[in-house]
Amino acid sequence: MGRVSSCSELLLWAKQHARGANAHVFRWSGELTPLQQKASEELLASVEQNQSHLLNAVCGAGKTELLFPAIFASLQAGKRVCVAAPRTDVILELYPRFRKVFPNTKIHALYGGAPDQQGFAELVLATTHQLYRFEHAFDVVFVDEADAFPYYADETLQAAVTKAAKQHAAIHYVTATPTKSLKTTNQSILTRRYHGHDLPVPKFDSLWGYSRQLKTGKIPHKLQKWINEKIETKTPFLIFLPTIEMLENFPGEIPRVHAEHPDRKELVMQLREKQIPGLLTTTILERGVTIENVHVAVVGAEQPIFTSSALIQISGRVGRSAQYPDGDIIFFHHGISREMDKAQDAIEGWNRS
Repeated sequence: MGRVSSCSELLLWAKQHARGANAHVFRWSGELTPLQQKASEELLASVEQNQSHLLNAVCGAGKTELLFPAIFASLQAGKRVCVAAPRTDVILELYPRFRKVFPNTKIHALYGGAPDQQGFAELVLATTHQLYRFEHAFDVVFVDEADAFPYYADETLQAAVTKAAKQHAAIHYVTATPTKSLKTTNQSILTRRYHGHDLPVPKFDSLWGYSRQLKTGKIPHKLQKWINEKIETKTPFLIFLPTIEMLENFPGEIPRVHAEHPDRKELVMQLREKQIPGLLTTTILERGVTIENVHVAVVGAEQPIFTSSALIQISGRVGRSAQYPDGDIIFFHHGISREMDKAQDAIEGWNRS
């Protein structure tokens, strides 16, 4: 956003109205499962009645596709729509998908470092930070990954979302791991992925003294073996680490990303296109990133940064494709934490439901 001081001149742009029904095209050839269809219709009804709605769906359930009918109906009604998310990576993931589905709609993607975009956007995809720019601008607002840091912990960001919506406009939430504060009267729950396969369940594997070994420039044997197996089989992988310091000091040449990394977007794309074998990452990639057939390891899964919600989201990177519905999700640890158990129990519970 850049620096803003008390003497800065701020301008409020007079409102423009979104275009009517004939201007928009809905171009999606997919087909919703019966459970998805039910949830999508429930969300659409809430949007049309201007009632807040929580879409509580497991990672990989096809949450984005469930939004399409409600967004299209809103655009046809001449309404302006915003889809917000706390993380830039989520917006980067969503933007090309929305442009393909709504080819005639003016769409802007707003995030830190985004290029200038001209014209009046009827559909805005934005990080929650970018909503400081808006006041009573949107008829319909969806907040994706509404339990993610920093949004859930920052009241000013929550206020920015409320301010960006028009007065009395309902705000709708989408996540796999909702906090208690997100629970609303209207709620849809999806415990199965669109392809019907079970969620991959994380396995626990001890990695005693991993921190000390990494500090001395040595990758623990179990972890090195896991990495070698993925490289030999040309299986893309993500390794989540608890701190930037551990990430940067990790031995070897595996590319690494974190929140401030200037090439994060390009490196994720290279992994998706199999130009690199894997990535080391902080929790910045726990959400909003889909890579076909990716396998995942968490190093130091017992550390406080890895809450049960974070571990569930990280586990949700695996098995999202119908062609590759399974894969490794390993929690390497120096002692099993309560949060690890909670994450594993939750995933096993969804598989039984």
